[in-house]
Amino acid sequence: MTEESTPLHPDTLAVRSGRAGSDPALAPVIWASSTFVSDSVDEAQAAATSIGSDRFYSRYGNPTVSDFEHAVADLEGAEAARAFGSGMGAVTAVMLGLCSQGDHIVAARQIYAGTQLVLQAVCPRFGIDVTFVDGTEPGALAGAVRPGKTMLVWVETPANPRLDLVDLDALGAIAGPMTVVDSTFATPLGQRPLAHGVDLVVHSATKAMAGHNDATLGVVAASAELIGWLTGFAVLQGATASPYDAANGIRGLRTLPVRFARQSASALELARWLEKDGRVTEVRHPGLESHPQHELALRQMQHLGGLVCFDLPGGIDAGRRFVEAVELARLASSLGGPETLVTHPASTTHVNLLPDELAAVGIGAGTIRLSVGLEHPDDLRADLGRALTAAGAVPRP
Repeated sequence: MTEESTPLHPDTLAVRSGRAGSDPALAPVIWASSTFVSDSVDEAQAAATSIGSDRFYSRYGNPTVSDFEHAVADLEGAEAARAFGSGMGAVTAVMLGLCSQGDHIVAARQIYAGTQLVLQAVCPRFGIDVTFVDGTEPGALAGAVRPGKTMLVWVETPANPRLDLVDLDALGAIAGPMTVVDSTFATPLGQRPLAHGVDLVVHSATKAMAGHNDATLGVVAASAELIGWLTGFAVLQGATASPYDAANGIRGLRTLPVRFARQSASALELARWLEKDGRVTEVRHPGLESHPQHELALRQMQHLGGLVCFDLPGGIDAGRRFVEAVELARLASSLGGPETLVTHPASTTHVNLLPDELAAVGIGAGTIRLSVGLEHPDDLRADLGRALTAAGAVPRP
């Protein structure tokens, strides 16, 4: 059957989408120019006043960046997408581009620390009130909405770093405010929040979507109307995606299905092994039956992701010894690439949170985040086992 008559699977969309600006080249063409020539004043005026013009000035748009945006929109089942120079560029554009003084945001407490800091330190400076709730508690998000005041409901699922989940159907059913999901850990291959009634989906495409640790990108996918509104702010904000990074993002999307499936399978295998190791106190992965939202994960996710979170007894000293003892895995504060990475959240990704804020989201001094790469699981298991021994973790009684 033809592409026109049959919806394509996400694996196929990842390969076929986002090619208009590069056709007939198979590889992405990098439009490196910051500025494009107009044939007339009228043409220049039309480009300067249009939404998303990609042949005027690259802060407005760029053909290579447009290809990346179109590919992400196709994968998310969205009408449109807007790329940014980083994940935080996308996060701040949504919050400050869609909210004004006097507005209110409801946010799940289980989110990336950078996002939390924007919500609790930046938004109040602009007169935007924020309420944090437990995103895993049924009804908590909807219950915090203030009719006529709440503009956004913001969640991250799976959440960084403990992989807590939010029910996407319940989130999409909230009436009134716009709903936003940071879906970085899931990618469009793991879940499609817009299909659950959510309004906007945000990614740090730096991570698994680009997938090779060589691009810094953010992206937002939504309806054409919302992306048009957001683009107007983004042009002024200036957190513009580079065409070089966009080309690497397109390249990453081409192999995302096979990379993400392999990483998800390896992560679950390692999580099950860690769970049986008496030197680890708790292991989190949505595929584990012990995960408190395992059934929800099976209901709303197609792949369960390449992240594992676990806790070591012995606090900061054990955590430090572990992440410094790995040899095959590397100590680095990112995720989703081909190399397995370990991170100690309390000292890096969430270092700016106060002790009570860390405790509220379950991050301890011995919490470890593991981003599983493409190495053989047996080799990773041996490396992690050696690091556990070096950390001096004591088996559970």
